Amino acid sequence: MEFFCYHRDRPDSLTLRQELLEEHWSYMDRYGAEMIARGPTFSGDGETPTGSVHIVDLPDPTAARAFAFGEPGYQAGVYRDVLLRRWRNTLGRTMWEFPGGRTEGNRYLVLGLGAGQAADLAGPHEQDELIAYGPLLSDDGTTWLGTAALVRAPDPSTARAVLTPDRYADIEVHHWEFGGRR
Repeated sequence: MEFFCYHRDRPDSLTLRQELLEEHWSYMDRYGAEMIARGPTFSGDGETPTGSVHIVDLPDPTAARAFAFGEPGYQAGVYRDVLLRRWRNTLGRTMWEFPGGRTEGNRYLVLGLGAGQAADLAGPHEQDELIAYGPLLSDDGTTWLGTAALVRAPDPSTARAVLTPDRYADIEVHHWEFGGRR
């Protein structure tokens, strides 16, 4: 089962986040074989961290909760909240298999929170710029709750356009970069 996990930073937690960086990476390294995508999000300035995205393939919701809430930054109070949802990997690949590479162009997390009927299940027809894409689902995988995408785009507006705007209660766009050890 695939899960989307987004830890959102608590205000004024940057120093603590930086102190725990090696612990965070070591923790995530333990899930290397299960990792579909990972990486930090940033504020509009592209510099200040605002969160951490992890898409993982784990046995069940209990294992996903253990992954999300056992993370050292979460345990130490770096994050204000955690969005954890079942997810379906519609591209069938990891971020490391993205043909566009890990550094060229601007990268974004596009998060559409559902409102009513399921939308954008298969993704846009033009998928060359998609790094990861899939619906957010209930724990049992039967109810559509939104869509999460990692995309390469020239700007936030272009990134946002991968989702159908009137089908979501809200669409968030965050600067994002490939994660892992540098």
